[in-house]
Amino acid sequence: MYLTGKKMMFILIYCLILNVSGFSWKSRFGAKTCLSKGFISKIKTGMCHRRAWWEFCGILLRAAVGMERSVSSLPLSLSVRTKLVQAGFRSTSDLLAVKQLQLSREAGLSQEEATDVQQTVRWAEEGREEAAGVSALELLQKEEELRSIVTFCSELDCALGGGIPVGKTTEICGVPGVGKTQLCLQLAVDAQVPECFGGVAGQVVFVDTEGSFVIQRLKDLAAAAVRHCSLLVENSEQEAAMATFTVEHILANVFIVRCHDYVELIAESLLLPEFLSRHPRVRLLVIDSVAFPFRQHFEDLSQRYRLLNGLAQRLLAVAVRHNVAVVLTNQMTTQVQPGQSQLVPALGEVWAHAPTLRVIFQWDGSQRVARIFKSPGHMDAHARYQITSDGFRDVDSSQQPAKRQRTDVDPTAAQQHQHRTE
Repeated sequence: MYLTGKKMMFILIYCLILNVSGFSWKSRFGAKTCLSKGFISKIKTGMCHRRAWWEFCGILLRAAVGMERSVSSLPLSLSVRTKLVQAGFRSTSDLLAVKQLQLSREAGLSQEEATDVQQTVRWAEEGREEAAGVSALELLQKEEELRSIVTFCSELDCALGGGIPVGKTTEICGVPGVGKTQLCLQLAVDAQVPECFGGVAGQVVFVDTEGSFVIQRLKDLAAAAVRHCSLLVENSEQEAAMATFTVEHILANVFIVRCHDYVELIAESLLLPEFLSRHPRVRLLVIDSVAFPFRQHFEDLSQRYRLLNGLAQRLLAVAVRHNVAVVLTNQMTTQVQPGQSQLVPALGEVWAHAPTLRVIFQWDGSQRVARIFKSPGHMDAHARYQITSDGFRDVDSSQQPAKRQRTDVDPTAAQQHQHRTE
């Protein structure tokens, strides 16, 4: 096939456009490709195989409609963009083709900068995906099909409309010792309750950042849940379900990940979509806690905000696309204002918009109270709970106060309990 003068002009113009826009020939064609020196010489001489010609035109078309994004257009600092360009990284596909360690070595970036770059690139690529054209009715029908994960505290389940919602992100905030980790362990068991008992019969991914995961406690909670469900058996279906709902079965379906810093946590979040694709039965993702890795070793607060924002977007995408309930625990910090101070959830006001639901665990004297602080579909409500040997449970009627008062926890009282352990 011989190229006419018009075709030659077409190729030269598009080559100029792609070069200006930051198109990377290396990422599109690689080392072994038709765009070799021989192929270039054939273009110059006007002689090219028909198949190679159409492949080349297809690549030009894909680039022309915006499937590539230049490194210079990414929301990165000028110094980082300069290092990437000088190292030969021209487009997002160049950056996606290398691992973090290789990127750090080739571009002369620190580990934190390389992590920030890869997170920004993945976020940019996800943002370029085609927007879903679904109706509000379809979203409502999908949400009604998804069950909630019960907490075994009927008062809290009622306040949440059935339990922890699947397909959304829920943040549990509170001072140490108030029961955040205990609820997470309880949910890791409850997420596996068979459907005939009102559960979701799923698997669990438990990400531990504080080292507070205790396997023996999980085993005790699993044994209590098995005993509880065995007392509810009323038909042959439930009896058959109990054959597989055992302590060993529950422990085998909890995947535990230990993250020691924010770099490992972000790396784990990037690997989650692939893992969930291979384990479609996962219905609960727990991160206990999201605050711990991000409250230290950060001199650049803007970098921390970017990392947190990217993490929040990925977790929300995981919840929606994979029908997973994402539960995050957060610590409390003291906010000092003129003439007063109060306990507020950590990570600042920017992170406060990340979770779909925010529940704050507080002390009311000697009793624990859960308060729905933020929810687009629930009214502000309180629920009392207790931590027993069997797990997260309702408060006994004998311990209920004569008259319930809707009062917030006094910051001074909360601080007195700050040294309790989970």
